[in-house]
Amino acid sequence: MDRFIGKRIDGRYEIRELIGIGGMAIVYKAYDNIDDRTVAIKILKEEFLANEEFRRRFKNESKAIAVLSHPNIVKVYDVSFGDILQYIVMEYIDGITLKEYIDQQGVIRWKDAMHFITQVLKALQHAHEKGIVHRDIKPQNIILLPDGSIKVTDFGIARFSHSEKRTITDKAIGSVHYISPEQARGDFTDEKADIYSVGVLIYEMITGRLPFQADSAVSVAIMQLQNEPQKPTEINASIPKGLEEIILHAMQKEPKNRYKTAADMLSDIEEFKRNPQVVFGYTYSQNEEPTKYIPDLGIENDEEEEEEKPAPVVPILAGVAAAFVIVILIVGVIGWNLIFNSSTKSVSCPKLVGMNIDDAREKYKGQFEIKELSWDFNSEYEMGIIYEQVPEANKQIKQKSTISVKISKGKSTFALDNVEGFEVKSALETLTDQGLKPNVVKRNDDKVALDFVISTDPPKGTRVSTGDEITVYVSLGAVVLWEDVPDVTFISKDDAKKLLESKGFTFTIKTIDDPNTQEGIVKVQDPAAGKKAPLGSTVILTVSTGHAPPVTTPTTVTYTANLNVTLPKNINKKVILTAELDGVKVHQSSEINLSVAKNYSFTVKSTQATGSLIIYLSDYEYKQYAMNFQTGLYTMTYEDPLDELRKTNASTAANTTAKP
Repeated sequence: MDRFIGKRIDGRYEIRELIGIGGMAIVYKAYDNIDDRTVAIKILKEEFLANEEFRRRFKNESKAIAVLSHPNIVKVYDVSFGDILQYIVMEYIDGITLKEYIDQQGVIRWKDAMHFITQVLKALQHAHEKGIVHRDIKPQNIILLPDGSIKVTDFGIARFSHSEKRTITDKAIGSVHYISPEQARGDFTDEKADIYSVGVLIYEMITGRLPFQADSAVSVAIMQLQNEPQKPTEINASIPKGLEEIILHAMQKEPKNRYKTAADMLSDIEEFKRNPQVVFGYTYSQNEEPTKYIPDLGIENDEEEEEEKPAPVVPILAGVAAAFVIVILIVGVIGWNLIFNSSTKSVSCPKLVGMNIDDAREKYKGQFEIKELSWDFNSEYEMGIIYEQVPEANKQIKQKSTISVKISKGKSTFALDNVEGFEVKSALETLTDQGLKPNVVKRNDDKVALDFVISTDPPKGTRVSTGDEITVYVSLGAVVLWEDVPDVTFISKDDAKKLLESKGFTFTIKTIDDPNTQEGIVKVQDPAAGKKAPLGSTVILTVSTGHAPPVTTPTTVTYTANLNVTLPKNINKKVILTAELDGVKVHQSSEINLSVAKNYSFTVKSTQATGSLIIYLSDYEYKQYAMNFQTGLYTMTYEDPLDELRKTNASTAANTTAKP
């Protein structure tokens, strides 16, 4: 386990996870507890704390970035240069390197490449105006954000243009595939070295390959000095001529033949973006001889270059000494015998896989050069353990050969989801779906409901790996203490209240009418006396009103029905209409002249829902109805033809006597 992860530095920066490992520093993602933000912390490796050169470089990086303020350059928030720990606190950038993007895409469309390179050049223009030369421009040091913007990072070998001008003391100045020829020689470098690297960067983006590739760093460096790159249009004929001219102009071997400033290169790029058919017409004299180190023979040079010319040496390919200088500049630690003595004794390549990188270096120090190719996530090997090597173990190699290794960053990690407040089943499903192994631990909690998640260990947001065990704390609800309920029956409600509260219970009151029990006296309690109940729970008290229950009078419902009776035809007689409901007279009309009236309407009321209604015309039963007062419907069940009534003398006076 990394010794910093999970720790807090200077009481402020909480280290969360490893981001990357460089040549002289390790970069972590951290949380700034004071400013409440995520930051990146670059910590100088412990083995370099006593090395003045690396300490100088580390301080130089912080000074370089500190004077810069540009949207395309990573920001510095804080620095610390103690004897035990040295670190730089920087802006945290959540993105991928441009190198990763190039590897994903293969070849990048020139329009996208121009979008990226414009931002790089603007960042360099700002740095150059502040007197800072980056000297290590490469896609690994450029971070691409999801919105397409970029950030230039890693000013570890940057220098101030007004400070030291020689770089020969540095072990590795820049990355060999991207450095300018003057950097490879150890000559004075200025802003034009960055412009050369930008040219290489564009070349790689639009062709999908580097301009110079070889089996060793030394060979690549020699190609940087001597060879002309293959023209981009020979690799991809669709690349516009103007863009090719921009690239080759930036990559001229002689600094004086390149763009003088980043602004000049930006100007050509803007012109090209406006008119992709533009041709700039740059021409150069081709030097057919190999690039040489030459003494100062009085030829015209820039003033600064005259002051910094190296001592005369023979051409690079003509002598051992020049080759040795290149080796020292590029790889620093490759032994003399490896480069020049083909008769060196062969030995069996040791097995490094499974060893810690630091242990391997210590064990084989002076015997082999161990070169780090990459740090990658690996589920089988712990962080810092070598998981792949070239050559393989037991192969015959020369003494002091280089063994390239890949080192594990440990398991791939991701942020633990926040399942706090989840119902336990849902939380376990979420964690299991992430490949984690949840382990439930139940405990009481006054604030979290029963069977809901209180927290996890490790806490939410912590970086975890597939297969990790996660402790899930699930609530049992609040801590419950049980107590016997006291007997409060047949005492006043006030006394009952005091007694219950003294025992830790609350109460609520219901009333009951009881003339035999005094008003305010508790008749019944629930829970009953002697039962156990949780402290703080409620006891229901039934208290007497002292009164008898009120007498309730049944409610009588009166129904109403509206009837329309059709009267008999062709009878010239006057009659009285009488209605009886279940034998009780409920209606009697005034005199009706049957020779004139066709219908007769009246209303019947009843407290019964149904009944039988008989209609009389004078003494004659005329009709009978079945009544349903609830629905308002009535059905005729009988009708008399009134033959007897028709026989009576039409002139006889109507019999007005109603049926009793």
